[in-house]
Amino acid sequence: MVPMDNPAVAQVFENIGKLLEVQGDSPFKIRAYQRVAREIDHLPGDINTLAAQDKLRTIPGVGEEIEKKIRELLATGRLNFYQRLLQELPGGLVEMMEVPGLGPKMAARMWKELGVTTLPELEAALQDGRVAALPRMGAKTAENLLHQLEALRGRKAERVPLGEARPVAEAIVAALSRASGARNVTAAGSIRRWRDTVGDIDILATADDPQSVTDAFVGLPEVAEVLSHGPQRASIRLKSGLQVDLLLKPHASYASLLQHFTGSREHNILLRERAQHMGLSMGEYGLTEAATGKLETFLTEEALYQRLGLQYIPPELREGGDEVLRAECGRIPRLVELPDLRGDLHAHTEWSDGHTTIEAMAEAARARGYQYLAITDHSAGLGIARGLAPERLREQLKIIRELNQSYAGSFRILTGSEVDIRADGTLDFPDDLLAELDVVVASVHSAMGQDLVKMTDRVLRAMANPHMDIFGHPTTRLIGQRDPIQLDIEAVFQAALATHTALEVNASPSRLDLKDAHVRRAVELGIPLAISTDAHHPDQLAQMPYGVATARRGWAEPSHVLNTGPLQELLAFLGRA
Repeated sequence: MVPMDNPAVAQVFENIGKLLEVQGDSPFKIRAYQRVAREIDHLPGDINTLAAQDKLRTIPGVGEEIEKKIRELLATGRLNFYQRLLQELPGGLVEMMEVPGLGPKMAARMWKELGVTTLPELEAALQDGRVAALPRMGAKTAENLLHQLEALRGRKAERVPLGEARPVAEAIVAALSRASGARNVTAAGSIRRWRDTVGDIDILATADDPQSVTDAFVGLPEVAEVLSHGPQRASIRLKSGLQVDLLLKPHASYASLLQHFTGSREHNILLRERAQHMGLSMGEYGLTEAATGKLETFLTEEALYQRLGLQYIPPELREGGDEVLRAECGRIPRLVELPDLRGDLHAHTEWSDGHTTIEAMAEAARARGYQYLAITDHSAGLGIARGLAPERLREQLKIIRELNQSYAGSFRILTGSEVDIRADGTLDFPDDLLAELDVVVASVHSAMGQDLVKMTDRVLRAMANPHMDIFGHPTTRLIGQRDPIQLDIEAVFQAALATHTALEVNASPSRLDLKDAHVRRAVELGIPLAISTDAHHPDQLAQMPYGVATARRGWAEPSHVLNTGPLQELLAFLGRA
């Protein structure tokens, strides 16, 4: 059984208060549970620690009966009183009361007057006019409830691409960091783990004056709706529709708080189970010794993991797989990092569908400290991208060679092309022209509706071409916009091994392709990876961290990544040394 933390215990008591109000119980009793829920949620320390120290009665509103219920919850993970309430009342009422504007009294009316006890039944009653027809309700109220129900369903079902959510989170972190007394302002959750999609944004902070930080938070200009606003936590909905939650705790709890809210849930379960075996309980405030109730706090996450007998586990790996077992054996590798990269192997210019010159892209790459940049404008087959005909590409090659003379060996523009893989698996340039290039990235851009067999055969035929160096954005996915092509990815991996073809980890936030799970399989097989931005503008070279993080989520080390090597090593792989 996993120990319960403050928010989980508070939620149970909050739900009890709602269910008692539905039943029509005494207002005094209802307010008592609501108060306890609020006090537990705002506790400065871990409720498990208070229980171990026999100090639960120090929580305002906690008497003998409430203390017994808290201890039952902490010991068993469930509360019989709460379970009886759930059995006495329709099971869907708690979920119905998650709809903003639909409180316990209205939920009771829906149940008793309309027989509505679930969200689908509520939606039907809102749409067919039954709710609007109730006394003191009306069409306006029904319309608003329907809107809130649809928004709730969207928030639960939809995840936003990381590329949309992360810049928003970074801007909020920057704004709150300027608030008086704010420290350690950090985006946690899926954003810190660099998952490719995000449900909402979690921001953590510590502060001398938490209220001033939550006040600044709800006053941000991007706020469309304030969902809650307290001294230590607040929730807002942005004009974009994203929900952002802010939690503030004491400075001493920051490392444990950061670990706890970075997640994932599955990873935290593994850690808590490990802590239990060590006679400890683990929560957002630190580790508590079960025998003494002593709370241990930590200055860093590294120290917390060390206390659990584990090697530090980077956030990108915390997904509840085998990372804890590997950390126990000291088998967490040194993952690839942004400074490891020596160059970018996929970039476009105004010669095809890019937005600037070859020189501007090269200078931006040099400014990032790179040793090389591959210019890979599209081939002629991709007409929508103003792809280059053979004679036009040869003209570009001449210009690049002249530019390279001016760098005197300090930097190298690699000649290349992103060549279209035609529907029959042939490449979009003749072999003699491909042989003139430093690097050939081949990608699928057309006939994406081919079935599994045809698409796989098409890709394997392309990979058999000795001039194909890198398979670009292999599944062609656009996160939240386009599903991956049908492709036997294992067959592709085996072909990559046989043909010495590298696979791209496309860092464009809309792609992140290969995805993390595919990266891990490629790493297991020893297939070289190329982390590239597919940049169409100098600013997009800065998107490389998305690709690096995706590779890290797939356990990639520097040695697994082609463009971590120096120029001569890269050219040797490409057969151009």
